[in-house]
Amino acid sequence: MTSRFDEVIDRVGTHCAKWDKMEALYGVSPDDGLAMWVADMDFRPPDCVQVALQGMVDHGVYGYFGDDSDYLGAIRWWMSHRHGWEVSPEWVFTTHGLVNGTAICVDTWTDPGDAVVLFTPVYHAFSRVIKAAGRTVRELPLALTDGRYEMDFSAYDALMTGSEKLLMLCSPHNPGGRVWTRDELQQLAEFACKHDLVLVSDEIHHDLLMPGQVHTPMALIDGVTDRLVMMTASTKTFNIAGSHTGNVIIPDPKLRAQFAARMAGLGLSPNSFGLVMATAAYSPEGAAWVDELTVYLDGNRKVLDAAISAIPGVSAMPLEATYLSWVDFGGTGMDEAEISRRVQQEARIAPNQGRTFGTGGESFLRFNIATPRARVIEAGERLQAAFSDLQ
Repeated sequence: MTSRFDEVIDRVGTHCAKWDKMEALYGVSPDDGLAMWVADMDFRPPDCVQVALQGMVDHGVYGYFGDDSDYLGAIRWWMSHRHGWEVSPEWVFTTHGLVNGTAICVDTWTDPGDAVVLFTPVYHAFSRVIKAAGRTVRELPLALTDGRYEMDFSAYDALMTGSEKLLMLCSPHNPGGRVWTRDELQQLAEFACKHDLVLVSDEIHHDLLMPGQVHTPMALIDGVTDRLVMMTASTKTFNIAGSHTGNVIIPDPKLRAQFAARMAGLGLSPNSFGLVMATAAYSPEGAAWVDELTVYLDGNRKVLDAAISAIPGVSAMPLEATYLSWVDFGGTGMDEAEISRRVQQEARIAPNQGRTFGTGGESFLRFNIATPRARVIEAGERLQAAFSDLQ
């Protein structure tokens, strides 16, 4: 049966970073290349989002946004029904996406020269924002155990210097696709308390779970509420990242007041288009779409994993969440330049370079599988051809 996600939509020439910047950055032409880098999807959002936007267009007046009660109600409904987390409306701040949310957190709770803790390899924008703000990145390397990442708290205390003020968690993990267990999150909460760190949990991928996986919001972990900042967004879930709308959700009154003061000082306010799209998406119709999406993504995962497993020395980390396949080429014995040459020049695929995610990512490439299955099949075939001498 054909899925709505099988439709190939031509995004070239639409000011789309994923396809229109690919040749300049990777030397891969969109004419015959496959864009598998930027973390957005090649799918249209659910119809409820399109209808809501069409309603704005039909009305034709794009003034300042006023009453946000429906928007906040939709967030509360989604977090309660999808994640078992009860959110009060006064906890919610709307930022210009979660990279912006990260930057404001760094600005609020650290000073120049302070260190921010990252479990690496991890989402590259964290490091970029931290360094740009004149702060230091404190890398705590994830342990690679039986082909998947784990947090090694027995080793982390020795790496701390006392200059750390903030800890950024990516949950589920990007790029490794891990869904952290409740026990792991509890240990993390204790670590943050021990070192007196504000804990920022970026949970933007929390809806993109492979079948059978269960995500635990950090907000449901005991003993960490007084230092916890949650970050969520509809943008990754529903492929509306261009709306640049994210939420920083802070249960603790003291932290909330500090963040509110910084937001006021920066003069930030949300985009009305993003609020309308998020309100429409966080609905029963949106939920049904996500359920269909994750089944489709799981099918794409199986296709790419099967193709990769046929290449000696290459392996994909088990994908529990996200639509980002983290593939290790280290077993080939090739250096990074040769791996990139084969993938980009021979296979004509543009993935993300593993090194950009920090220590531990050097032998990896990250492939975005949120694209019609025909393209994933094609990508697998191209990779096998590019490494055919190993088979």
